[in-house]
Amino acid sequence: MIVLGVDPGLTRCGVGVIEAGAYRRLSFIHVDVVRSDPHESQDLRLLKIYDGLCAKMDEFIPDTVSIERVFAQENRNTVLGTAQAAGMAMLAAAQRGIPVALHTPTESKMAITGNGKAEKIQMERMVARILNLNALPTPADAADALAIAICHALRPSGALEGGEREQHLTPAQRQWAQATQHATRRRGVRRGM
Repeated sequence: MIVLGVDPGLTRCGVGVIEAGAYRRLSFIHVDVVRSDPHESQDLRLLKIYDGLCAKMDEFIPDTVSIERVFAQENRNTVLGTAQAAGMAMLAAAQRGIPVALHTPTESKMAITGNGKAEKIQMERMVARILNLNALPTPADAADALAIAICHALRPSGALEGGEREQHLTPAQRQWAQATQHATRRRGVRRGM
């Protein structure tokens, strides 16, 4: 399974591509950053991000696109641009019939280091180790995109649900998602929820 990870951003949008093979063996394929000029108007910047993401999806033909879920930040302009870039990634994937998954930074940290509060350097080192890279991936946006792809390969439960999306999941992904939902329900029952 080819997973294209996206660390959305309006100025720098990280793109990481990995292959998830048998026995959770992960292989590095590609890492890059799609850039837009902060001096251009926002519509042109979004178009540049969209075009760059489309080109990556057309080149690598992923089975899934995994996007870092936007979370609230104090800087409203930053979160707005990040959310718009994430929307461009979702649109590009949807136009190609590629399933989309959203994962939070905490999920990514847990999947990769076992610690939801891991420092950035820990994440970069583990990404390099998991993918057998000789050097830490740079820039940070690219490393984050690889981390989101790895997270999805290890924990595919972030797949968007409903409609035709569930039809695009592989049998293994469906089984994993069902097991996760079942375990979550059981924990809720035990806790009296």
